[in-house]
Amino acid sequence: MILTITPNPAVDETYGLEVLDVGGTNRVDAPLRRAGGKGLNVARVAHAQGVPVIALAPVGGPNGEAFTRELEAAGVEHSLIQVAAETRRSFALVEHATGRTTVVNERGGALDPAEWDAIRAQIVKLLDQGVTVLAASGSLPEGADEDFYPWCVREAERRGIPSIIDTSGPALLAAARAGATVLKPNHHELQEITGTDSLEAGAAFLLEAGAKHVYASAGEDGLLHFAAETPGQWASARLPEPLVGNPTGAGDSVVAAIAVGLHLREDHDSVILPRAAAWSASAVLMPTAGELHPSHPDLAQALILTSSTAR
Repeated sequence: MILTITPNPAVDETYGLEVLDVGGTNRVDAPLRRAGGKGLNVARVAHAQGVPVIALAPVGGPNGEAFTRELEAAGVEHSLIQVAAETRRSFALVEHATGRTTVVNERGGALDPAEWDAIRAQIVKLLDQGVTVLAASGSLPEGADEDFYPWCVREAERRGIPSIIDTSGPALLAAARAGATVLKPNHHELQEITGTDSLEAGAAFLLEAGAKHVYASAGEDGLLHFAAETPGQWASARLPEPLVGNPTGAGDSVVAAIAVGLHLREDHDSVILPRAAAWSASAVLMPTAGELHPSHPDLAQALILTSSTAR
């Protein structure tokens, strides 16, 4: 069973409109609302593919109640920790005419030490009940202990469970130093935390820090995989032409594909990488994050796969 951890979940609201009139008045239909946050999107994708998964997240206030109701209706197994802070909201404005998506994320409220203790205790409990992969995703709420993601990595490693961390900034580097099995930054996050000018150099930085694998999203250039066991080498998967749509769930679909692959103990370059690239591309075609377009098998067949030595 895959365990997804979302320390800073949100109620996602997705609005569709032709073109956003910045500074003007925009009239839209009622939004699509669902329980969200990066780890929840990962859980939805894995669940839809028939892979056992449980989603853990803290929730609070009226937004937390709406979050819980929607997740129950979706049928995704979950373990929610009640906290005092109101669950935040995230707004996506998808322009049909241009393919652009504008995202506005509320900041998550701080959790108190007792609430963090409850989250950690539940993670330990679940890790001891048959979890095969730990996938922790997203930002941390205000005032969070920066050791949270490294702690997740260490607890998983103690039990021989692979870990995937999808975050940014200092938390990304801390997860690398803790020895995360997989890190999944995009090219902007990689450049920001490593200060390097290339994906190859940035991935090498994280691998040297202690990560075992880095999957780097590179926009139109697709998805690249780097491994500590083969320094200076990389493999990539991309479509001949980029797709236009809503990219907000693309990275989460990559994490879902990696988690499923680790759950099934599949090979990274020959199986996990192309599946992750295809799932990511298909997610762009869906109106909301956490879903795959039915065309993902066809997209997998269209991928251009490359392997090379980093320059």
